[in-house]
Amino acid sequence: MITIDELRASVHEALHYLKGRKEVIDAEVFASWNDLITIRINYTSDIPSNGVQEPKSLQSYGLGVLALFKRGGRREVGFGSVTNDLSIGGVSEALTKAKRNMVFDPDFKSLPDTITIPTLQRYHDNRVMEMSDQDTVDLGWKVLKGSLETFNNGGYKKTIIIGGDVTILKERVAIKSTRGVDGFDETTSLSANITAMIEKEKVKGTGWSLSTHLDSFHPEEAGREAAESAIRTIGGRRIKSGKYPVVFGNQPLADLATNVLLPSLSLASVNASNTPFLGKLGQKISSPNLHIYDDGSMKGEIGSTRITCEGLPTGRTDLVANGTLVGFLANSYFGEKLKNSLYHPLPRSGFRYTSMGRDYKVKAGISPTNVMIEGSIETTRDELIKQIKNGLYVGRIWYTYPINGLAIGDVTSTIIADSFLIRDGKIATPLTPNTIRINTNIKEVLQNIIGITQEKRSTSVWGSKVVVIAPEIAVSEVQLESIGL
Repeated sequence: MITIDELRASVHEALHYLKGRKEVIDAEVFASWNDLITIRINYTSDIPSNGVQEPKSLQSYGLGVLALFKRGGRREVGFGSVTNDLSIGGVSEALTKAKRNMVFDPDFKSLPDTITIPTLQRYHDNRVMEMSDQDTVDLGWKVLKGSLETFNNGGYKKTIIIGGDVTILKERVAIKSTRGVDGFDETTSLSANITAMIEKEKVKGTGWSLSTHLDSFHPEEAGREAAESAIRTIGGRRIKSGKYPVVFGNQPLADLATNVLLPSLSLASVNASNTPFLGKLGQKISSPNLHIYDDGSMKGEIGSTRITCEGLPTGRTDLVANGTLVGFLANSYFGEKLKNSLYHPLPRSGFRYTSMGRDYKVKAGISPTNVMIEGSIETTRDELIKQIKNGLYVGRIWYTYPINGLAIGDVTSTIIADSFLIRDGKIATPLTPNTIRINTNIKEVLQNIIGITQEKRSTSVWGSKVVVIAPEIAVSEVQLESIGL
């Protein structure tokens, strides 16, 4: 395990070394240590199984150098990294790679600098950092206990499948640059994403739990929720293709936001002219009831960090206010490139995310953190369903992606679980899983929102670090297509 003090010392020594290189104009050193632990759940009632598989642990550490070089009469920028080495020898190797990769980029203005102080302090859980192997495995058994007790109490003991994972991510990062950036951060996050099935009934249910601290993490509740949902959806029906009013639950809304909406609200997409909201800044793009903002400094959310991977303090970025597009997610590079006299984006979204978390091996891209979706006027779920009257409640979707290019806004997804028909303003018959595909457009979804609930739930799509604090929303018209089992 690499300590935060070791990372801070390494970037300090690395920058001192880089300042002594005549060819280097400016430099930024980013170092990270990550530990990703995955506990796979794979229980089958009718086939012998371990239930909780052997945990998989991936550790990674190293540093990356982003440098601006003098080359003839112009400046060129390059990036290089080195693995498992924080020494000056490693810095020299990373610099050599940066020189090899350097290019002339007329849009590169400068490395970021900062004079503000981060708001989050000491918000990670030392207990998670120091968890024993046994305590880690126990989290997986808690999932199974929650699911199996629920199934057994309901009289279901056969053709049961319980799958998913419990994931623990520990991160330590440090950054220092010739522009005065000098930051560090430690984060811990825990997540459980569980699917429970009763094969003979052709049903599945899902549950999840997210937390930054062990005391508030409840994997057994995720397992129980998945089993309860599966039992509730027994006896599902199919429906015909057509346009229906739909209530999107927390997970479907988070899935649509993570895979389609938020990539469309990134300056990287604006720069590539690959967003349905190109040229729409300051214009209405949705129901006037809708508000969306991103805030990486929220306490207790697993998307929160003290600083970005550019060393800048996290904070709030307003994206949609009263249905009007008011901002985009930005890092320093695109923020500087695309700012003008009317719009000066704040670079609060510059992160180096890979599957390992914040990773020294890549340059900072643009990523959301904690995305709040809310309404000026909010209601209860019961009132929302009454408003729909006759339609569909969608509780879980999968394989959500833009089709025909992100700029068009078309999106497709499959309804896989936790979904019901709405009749006379009440939840009625369950919907048979995997029989309906959503084919819609994200602009139409936003414009046709007719209700937003007050109650929200922190939701993260599997494999994503982004958290959506998601309400449930009612949309007046959504195209649904019947598909075969």
